[in-house]
Amino acid sequence: MRKNLNVIAAYSIMMVLIILVGIFQSWNIALSIFNMCLISAVMTMGANIQWGYAGLINFGIMGYTALGGLAAVIISVDPVQEAWSAGGFDILMCVWLIVALVLIIRFILKNFQNSKVRNYSIAALIVSGIILIRFTAEPGIEAIEDINPAKTGFLGGFGLPIIFSWIVGAFFAGGLAFIVGKVALGLRADYLAIATLLISEIVIAIIKHEDWLTRGVKNVIGLKRPAPYEVDLQSTDWFITLVEKFNSGKLNLISNFSDRQAELNQLVIEGSSVFVKLCYSGLFLIVVIILLIITQKALYSPWGRMMRAIRDNEEAANAMGKNVVKQHLLIFILGSAIVGIAGAMLVTQDGLFTPGSYRPMRYTFLIWVMVIVGGSGNNFGAILGGFAVWFLWIEAAPIALFLINFFTAGMSESHALKIHLIESVPYFRFLMMGLGLLLIMRYRPKGILPEKIEIK
Repeated sequence: MRKNLNVIAAYSIMMVLIILVGIFQSWNIALSIFNMCLISAVMTMGANIQWGYAGLINFGIMGYTALGGLAAVIISVDPVQEAWSAGGFDILMCVWLIVALVLIIRFILKNFQNSKVRNYSIAALIVSGIILIRFTAEPGIEAIEDINPAKTGFLGGFGLPIIFSWIVGAFFAGGLAFIVGKVALGLRADYLAIATLLISEIVIAIIKHEDWLTRGVKNVIGLKRPAPYEVDLQSTDWFITLVEKFNSGKLNLISNFSDRQAELNQLVIEGSSVFVKLCYSGLFLIVVIILLIITQKALYSPWGRMMRAIRDNEEAANAMGKNVVKQHLLIFILGSAIVGIAGAMLVTQDGLFTPGSYRPMRYTFLIWVMVIVGGSGNNFGAILGGFAVWFLWIEAAPIALFLINFFTAGMSESHALKIHLIESVPYFRFLMMGLGLLLIMRYRPKGILPEKIEIK
């Protein structure tokens, strides 16, 4: 217990800050921050597995997050029957062509020795296959996108509960990581970072432009959700009774019946939003706890010790008979799969899929800042980094506005400096993030909760 006091203290401070937001701003804002902190924590655990456990630099987090979001669309959206009738057969034919192409290339690689003829043959197969697939798919894609493009214009999905997409998102991201790992994990650290970033940009470009699959920049809205809808709660007797009992003290002070009813209606509206966010908090918290238990068990298992040994000295681990390439690929897939889960969770909460919103600043570099600030190699540190950085990212503007008003209280509202500072409030988050990162690097170079090696 005593050796974990710093962990308890850090998380206690973080929870107190979120509670203060609920008290001084609103509980809706506080729970929104809390939910996004939980999703960020899942992403940081995925990145921490790759960097903290194995020393792999993955700047493609954005792409795996987007694949998780795509899984939410494919799983939860109802199939568009008209689109399937118009071009579904052509798309299925393309899928079979891709499978056949992969099997043929795999057969050639296994049964023919490495030579120029083999390499040229594979290259010719790939080029001709891509051309054939494109010609086969083009009529079907055009037919699909012409089906009521304002509302659909894509194939839709399977119409299943969206929670299933969290598992499918992990498989999507893990599958891409397998392909990327086979190609790029042999690169040196800096080249690996560049390669993963570029591949994630390719993934985003495909998702943004293949309207038949994702609706592209037209976005997918109204996704099914695992939590009740606010408007349904507001007309449900048990919820109205619950809100009335919870706020009985406040309502009893109002003697006029119409005023009391109006206040109750307002409390029901506010309470419905809080209740829905609490439902999401419970779901996300379960995921974070399960992943934390699994990653902690893995970290201190023989496998985890082997991964840290590979991270610290690849040559020595290789000399001891450890398959470094295989283990790097495995951990790259595991970390990416966890990021895919987070991507599906994010779309589940938002209820919409917006491919244009996936940008490196938010879904790659900010996640890396979280891992560095929290403490790479420490799961508790990575989660704390997700909480601390996201909280600062959201609350930087309100904090900056409060400080500006406090220090310029003696100035008139029309003072040029005060007006300039208030207009610059949105940019203070970048200043505060930079200062925070500099302070952490100066005084806690290993993060707020640095890695601890336990010998067992």
